[in-house]
Amino acid sequence: MAKFQRALLIGAPIAVFVALLLFPLFHRTHKPCNCSQESNEYCGVVEDCCCDFQTVNQLNEEVVFPLLQDVVKTPFFRYFKVKLWCNCPFWPDDGMCHLRDCSVCECPENEFPEPFKKPFNRGDLSNNLVCQEEKPEAAVDRSIDTKAFKGWIVEDNPWTFDDETDNAELTYVNLQLNPERYTGYKGPSAWKIWDAVYTENCPKYPSTELCPEKRILYKLISGLHSSISIHIAAEYLLDEATNTWGQNLTVMYDRVMKYPDRVKNLYFTYLFVLRAVTKAADYLDQAVYDTGNPEEDLKAQSLMRQLLYNPKLRAACPVPFNEAKLWKGQGGPDLMQQIQKQFRNISAIMDCVGCEKCRLWGKLQVLGLGTALKILFSVNGQEKLGQSLHLQRNEVIALINLLNRLSESVKLVHQMGPSLVKMAGGQVPSVSKLTATL
Repeated sequence: MAKFQRALLIGAPIAVFVALLLFPLFHRTHKPCNCSQESNEYCGVVEDCCCDFQTVNQLNEEVVFPLLQDVVKTPFFRYFKVKLWCNCPFWPDDGMCHLRDCSVCECPENEFPEPFKKPFNRGDLSNNLVCQEEKPEAAVDRSIDTKAFKGWIVEDNPWTFDDETDNAELTYVNLQLNPERYTGYKGPSAWKIWDAVYTENCPKYPSTELCPEKRILYKLISGLHSSISIHIAAEYLLDEATNTWGQNLTVMYDRVMKYPDRVKNLYFTYLFVLRAVTKAADYLDQAVYDTGNPEEDLKAQSLMRQLLYNPKLRAACPVPFNEAKLWKGQGGPDLMQQIQKQFRNISAIMDCVGCEKCRLWGKLQVLGLGTALKILFSVNGQEKLGQSLHLQRNEVIALINLLNRLSESVKLVHQMGPSLVKMAGGQVPSVSKLTATL
């Protein structure tokens, strides 16, 4: 008994000492919520993810956002191949856009990188600066090599409807000259798009829904919808008569910030896509970012490596989303086919958008999301990723541009959220008539 008491006296201080050593580690992993509801700060771990809101905001501000802003300006990520003139497979398109900003400026053949043309040469177009809106600084260096593009495959994505393998009426668009912003596309046509997306393909399941895969599909689409709404509000036509553009805080609050679930789903979608990019890090590192402009191509590859292997990102949020927990059980393969079909329908619905610029960004971002799904769920296990993953050039362009759009949205929500909530105290008028805008 005496020996037991002596052991207890010796062991107790050691146990306390060990606990004190471990407490800071545990404390850093599970941060307490120090923010109040009034500040509109979101606390704790993002639902269904492996990273908390505060860490996301910090990493996005310091690492992801600044790198992506430079990446998407490089020639490789600037040009997106898209079929803009599409027939809606579900209903006659009745959407009309009353602003010239709704239209997309297609690039003349001699503006986009020579390697991108092969094997899809569409013939020579006139040499002009229409696509650059008479801004020479937007033009691509035309002293380019004629070597064929290499390192990429042309293979259908099981998650998306419209792929690079369908070359009918495809054109290259300079994304930097066609920003995602308010276009005036609204009313019944815009409502019909989102109603078809949610009601027929991506319904909101109750919190008691036992199927996490279906819940995650809804959250991805909701997060993408929130991001689109934020960009519309961030670059809004405040006065059409004077062509005055700026931030419409009322629209931003009324469509997104007013609803905590929409903000949370934005963060979820951001982490989901970020996980896809980091999971495919080795693949994307080996990719050939060839546009025939060696200096710019080396810059694109360097920036991508800084993003893919950033030590801050890997230390603070090594696995933003854990995809390994999904598709378990005997019904997993059938469930994946069902959700793939739903997402392909959503991809096809983008052909029904009655505004060119909205259609461009809708198709790009849905393809980017489909690419993230392909990376996370089409390959079983990290060790098989290098042997099994095959991406189109257009998929990588869409994926990185989507992550950039989500990054911008997260940054705007974090910076402007508290101010918007304070304004909501009777100072922000209702804008229910505007919420039909896509």
